[in-house]
Amino acid sequence: MPDHKIILSADSTCDLGEELKARYHVHYYPFHIILEEKDYQDNVDITVNEIFAAYHRRKALPRTAAINMGEYIDYFQGWVSEGWDVIHLNLGGAISSAHKNCLLAAEELARSGAPGRVYPIDSFSLSTGIALQVIDAGDMIAEGLPAREIAQRLQDNRSHIHASFILDTLDFMRAGGRCSTVAAVGANLLSLKPCIEVDNTNGSMHVGKKYRGSLQKVLGAYVKDKLAQYEDVKRDHIFITYSTISPELEQYVRETIQSLMEFGEIHTTRASCTIASHCGPNTLGILFETKRSSGRHI
Repeated sequence: MPDHKIILSADSTCDLGEELKARYHVHYYPFHIILEEKDYQDNVDITVNEIFAAYHRRKALPRTAAINMGEYIDYFQGWVSEGWDVIHLNLGGAISSAHKNCLLAAEELARSGAPGRVYPIDSFSLSTGIALQVIDAGDMIAEGLPAREIAQRLQDNRSHIHASFILDTLDFMRAGGRCSTVAAVGANLLSLKPCIEVDNTNGSMHVGKKYRGSLQKVLGAYVKDKLAQYEDVKRDHIFITYSTISPELEQYVRETIQSLMEFGEIHTTRASCTIASHCGPNTLGILFETKRSSGRHI
């Protein structure tokens, strides 16, 4: 653990990957996955493959549940009692109650007189859109900035995080009641693959461009469109994040990125069970950051 008195933490939905989690000394707290009436911890005692297998074999669909206030209090208590400040990044408040619960926990701990403080950050994002902010926070901690300033800078920068995904099929969303049967069947018949975009001004999601064709063709066009959308992409980190995908398609996406733009690091990570439960198999997105001068948002 670093020598400074700041803990860096995030909901399990940040999908950072084990190498970066270790590099930046990040702590996770898992969301809940309820499958066939049993409560699991996200990526702790259930995997994405098990979730998809249960659906395909038995049509069992998972539900997800946010971390509650009491869980957050128990999670943070030891650190703040010892005088540590905690920067904690939450799944976007527009799509989950986790941030609200985390704020209530932070307020309760502050009233208790603990010497440390929790700074919950609504990421306005999901998956590795959160991970990009975790990396930024880790770099600021390494620079020696105080927790209050780090929290403010993260909030100021949320509109420069760009998160989107291509869905291979709407069947999983239809099964969960997130789109109509007519829309799902129509999209499948027309080989339409929608781009789901996160609005980085509030964290809500909407359907963007609808692509048509094979998954490889669509992924290539999607990567080119997204990287061409901004003139000031930060070149230090970009994430390729997927629920399930073939190694060949993952490599194709990586090579497409490399042919268009040079990044310091291209990270490939797998979506958490929470994210995968809502998007289904063969979902893939690229997630990146633009420089603070950017005036263009999605």
